[in-house]
Amino acid sequence: MTSFMKECVEMEKENNPLGTEPVGRLMAKFAVPSIIAMLVGALYNIVDQLFIGQAVGTDGNAATNIAFPLSTMCISLALMFGIGGASCYNLSLGKGEKDKAPYYIGNSFTMLLVSGVVLTVIAELFLTPLLVFFGSPENVLPYAQEYVRITAFGFPFLILTGGGGHLIRADGSPGMTMICNIVGAASNTILDAVFVLGFGWGMAGAAVATVIGQFLSSSIVIWYVVFRFKSTKLRKEHFLPKLMHIGRVASIGLASFFNQIAMMVVQIVLNNSLKHYGSLSQFGDSIPIACAGIIMKVNMIVFSFAIGLGQGSQPIESFNYGARQYDRVRKAYRLAAIASVVIATVSFIVFQVFPRQILSMFGDGTEEYFSFGESFFRIFLFFVPIVSLQPVTSTFFTSIGKPVKGIILSLTRQILFFLPLLVVLPLFIEPGIYGVVYAGPAADLMSGIVTIIMALAEFSGMRKLEAAKEIESN
Repeated sequence: MTSFMKECVEMEKENNPLGTEPVGRLMAKFAVPSIIAMLVGALYNIVDQLFIGQAVGTDGNAATNIAFPLSTMCISLALMFGIGGASCYNLSLGKGEKDKAPYYIGNSFTMLLVSGVVLTVIAELFLTPLLVFFGSPENVLPYAQEYVRITAFGFPFLILTGGGGHLIRADGSPGMTMICNIVGAASNTILDAVFVLGFGWGMAGAAVATVIGQFLSSSIVIWYVVFRFKSTKLRKEHFLPKLMHIGRVASIGLASFFNQIAMMVVQIVLNNSLKHYGSLSQFGDSIPIACAGIIMKVNMIVFSFAIGLGQGSQPIESFNYGARQYDRVRKAYRLAAIASVVIATVSFIVFQVFPRQILSMFGDGTEEYFSFGESFFRIFLFFVPIVSLQPVTSTFFTSIGKPVKGIILSLTRQILFFLPLLVVLPLFIEPGIYGVVYAGPAADLMSGIVTIIMALAEFSGMRKLEAAKEIESN
């Protein structure tokens, strides 16, 4: 690197608050809006399920769980191009590559929109086979069809909102990301009450309310990215897809993508396992699937904090890693990890003490429904404090430009541990339905241990880079 280039990079570090402001203050600035945005996003599905549970009942709750893999696919695409584009943008700025950086934002924005349209077409063309593949019982299928046939039209808006929020956050406007999500969730909640309870539209009413909320959120994202992006001027050529930029964005965002894809695969296998072993038990096939849907979505609230903390630390970690300020990278990760574990521990206590009360919020049910649901809550989420480190650490690896490690970490819980346990444990635990339930905490414990080991190893390597930097500067 020439003396002139070094001076330019140093000026960039001095001018950019990501490299100079106290890390704790930056974490509050970026993580709090990110957490709120994630919580609001989680409310989309939870609010639908609350109203559907009251108006339709257990089969309606089960239907939203059957449809959930498609929502997960939307999130996976949003994270791949959103986090990938944001990380590439901040890494480029940290290295002083101001001319290259805006292409990552523009290309990411274009791919978010295109991928949403493609997913809508696939969902509409293959709706019934997909829902059956996702594990839908026959009595639940009509409700799931009614719901997804409408919500599929909102996939481009959902992906654009989710991914665009990361691009806006990379521009130093986390508050705008929060506003986008709040507008959508607030309108969704109000319209759910009107359409589902007021007009009596049931599943269709919840679906229409969801799409309208997603459209409103995405409209704000489009307005900001196209007309109000402040840290760099975005022009038409920045939005034209180029394989070089898309490939780099996708490679960086693959860790987050695979994490969600792994979750989707697990959801599908879990639904089918609950359907099979539930039909062999006193609970039947619908009750376990309905309880799983509620538990997964309530657990999303906990992971909204963890993911929000990870995403809030992403710009700080990316910029300072690119600027070789490794002490600030470590501090950002440490703050995110500690906060995530504390919040998850409080949630663990709530899940152990009040499972029936939480289930009751989603409608009435039989005694068998509450009996299974309470056990599911207490067992399945037993190790939630330790597994809450995984999204923070996976995002950390993505932020510092090491997507392969992020991908490996993303696969540990879902693919390497949970899926095999879903197959094996029901064969040894009677009744088999509880073997499915115990697979969750066992996978959480093992993946949590792997997460801690990988994080410690990375920080050890970072200290060596720090030592090499000191030698170079001398």
